[in-house]
Order: sequence, then structure tokens, then C-alpha cells
Amino acid sequence: MKIGIVCYASVGGSGIIATELGKALASRGHGVHILSSDMPVRLGPYQTGLSFHRVETPSYPLFREPQYLLSLANKIVQVARAEQLEIVHAHYAVPHATAANLARQVLASTPGGVVPRVVTTLHGTDITLIGADPSYSEIVAFGIQQSDGVTTVSESLKADTYRELDVACDVRVIPNFVDVNTYTRREVPGLKARLAPAGERLLIHISNFRPVKRATAVVDVFARVRRRVPSRLLMVGDGPDLPAAVRLANSLGVAGAVEFLGEQDLLAPLLSVADVFLLPSVQESFGLAALEAMACSVPVVASRAGGLPEVIEDGVTGFLHAPDDLEGMAGSAVRLLTDQAVHSAMAEASRSVARDRYTDDRIVPLYEQYYQEILGRGRAA
Repeated sequence: MKIGIVCYASVGGSGIIATELGKALASRGHGVHILSSDMPVRLGPYQTGLSFHRVETPSYPLFREPQYLLSLANKIVQVARAEQLEIVHAHYAVPHATAANLARQVLASTPGGVVPRVVTTLHGTDITLIGADPSYSEIVAFGIQQSDGVTTVSESLKADTYRELDVACDVRVIPNFVDVNTYTRREVPGLKARLAPAGERLLIHISNFRPVKRATAVVDVFARVRRRVPSRLLMVGDGPDLPAAVRLANSLGVAGAVEFLGEQDLLAPLLSVADVFLLPSVQESFGLAALEAMACSVPVVASRAGGLPEVIEDGVTGFLHAPDDLEGMAGSAVRLLTDQAVHSAMAEASRSVARDRYTDDRIVPLYEQYYQEILGRGRAA
């Protein structure tokens, strides 16, 4: 198949999964074209069958802001014509699904041209935040319903989609996935000694530091843990809540035990030396970072929110608590750090779940089958 994938380039689950999906599809013999405003962070070196197309959005005095929706739709038209795309897979409802559907209308107006089918994957905040906002809800719903196929990454997000937008289309659940060969616990000589020079236990948090991730709650939980267990915290990522997390670490007196590492391309080495992953988000559609931690045998202490209970089994692969129960999260982290039997059992179970349920070998064929189903509907029509 010839497939176009439209995604965000920034650090975040939707862009990461879209890029990893493109790479996996190309390795399985498909022609894949990724369209974004910048090079996606996980794209990596050249791969046969995989191409990147940058969307340029020029500024004009007439426009008070860049018109990315229009330039993206125009780029989709150009690539679809040149490469004879059969599928345009939009990751995130706005503006990607809107642009893909607009591009399809342009292509349909040209006699004899190939008109690709549009598949939209919803990833979370495009529904729970943007889709719930009256300023965007009608356009989000329209973009979803105009798509030939719609998927979500969890049953929780599927329910949110129906509740928030009252759409009438069928929504298919295809969960996120992880490359368990890349994300596996490994020996990293000298890294643990550098990050925990006094032999402290290591907690880790990885996110885009947006308000929904609650970076300050991570620091709060860690401060509670550190009172009981010698430990250090790795904060990986960047975003709007980073300054607040730094300030809180200073005010709680744990700044010297918290290392803010910024955005990192290689996460498996850091996860390989971590003991516990903290994810006290107020909402998660799936929790890709948690799955990557689990694949590296790191138990997760997280919020019982959104799709996280579908990935993390409470008491088996980690512990789940109400989002505001920071003391409960701290207690669960302390238990993992002080009871080696519990930690070992959860670490092994975490790896098993990632390997048995969420590998690219299991999930990517579901997308291939869905594409074929959508193409079959088009031929029948």
C-alpha cells in the first residue's frame, strides 16, 4: 500500500506512535510518506520505503497568524498526487483530520485522479480538551465523521469520543505499541553510578510537561518518598510546567536530588537504570511512556485515569491511585523500593505484558487489516 501519515513532530504520544507506525509499515514493504511541520523526533536515519515531507507555512502580512491548516492540506494534495497515495492516516483530529478531508475534496475535484481514503486516529487531548471546547467541537466532530475510518488508542478514549462529541461513526480501538527489542532493560556501564552516586534508588518521569501530566505532582510524590527512602528523581522532557516543577523542587528542599534532563532521544538507557516510573497525570488516553517503562521492566505508579487501567494492572504491573492521592502514590513507590520481592515480581510482569500484548508485531498488522478494510469499502461503494 501507499500510505501518507500526518502527525505532529514534537515530543508526545501521537507523534511518536505515528512515526513508529510509519517505520514499521515501511519495514513491512509499504511505501510510507510522513508529513509534518518538522522532522519527527523518532524518525531516525534513512529507511527504505520511508520518506519525509516538510510542510512549509509562509507568513503574509494579510494573515495575522500562519495558515498551517491550508498549507498542510495543500501538501497532502501534492504528495497524494505525486505518490498515488491510497490512504492518508491523520494522527490527531485537529488540524490533521480536517486538512486530510479538505485535501481529499480537492483531489476528488480532479477527474481521473486517485482519491485516497482518510483514516483518523484520536490520541487523547484532541478529544478530552480540544474536542470538549465549544470553540472547536463542531469542527472536530465534523472531521471525525467525514473520515473513512476512525481509531482510538483505548476503550476509555473511545467512550470519551462518543460522550464529548456525539459522533455517529464506528470507532475502532487499536492500542499503542512498543518495540520490545529497543525498549528492554540492559546494562549501561557507569550510568547508574553517575545518576545515583551514593547508591540511591532512582525514580523517573518522562513527559512533555504539559499541565495534564502534572509535573509538580511528580516532584511532590518524590519529596514524600525521599523522606523514607534514599532516592533520586530523573525528570525527562520539556514543556510549559518545567519551571513550576523546578521551583517546587527548590521549595521542598529536594532540588539537589532531582535531575532535569530535558528532552532525550534515547530513553531505554535511562529506563534501564530506573526503579520506579511515576505518572500522576490527571488524564491519559493510553500512557505510552508507561508502556515503554514496563517494557524495560520498570513498575509504574500512576493515576487511575483514562486508559491507564487498560495498560497497568493494579497490584500486578504497578499501582494505581486516584489522581489526587499523592500520599498513596508515595506509599506505593516506597513499597516497591523497599520490598525486593514485590519489585521483582512487578518488573517481570510489566515486561511480560509489554511483550505479550503491545508489540509492534501484534499491533501494526491491525492497522494493515484496517486499511485494507477501508479500501475494500471504497471499492464496494
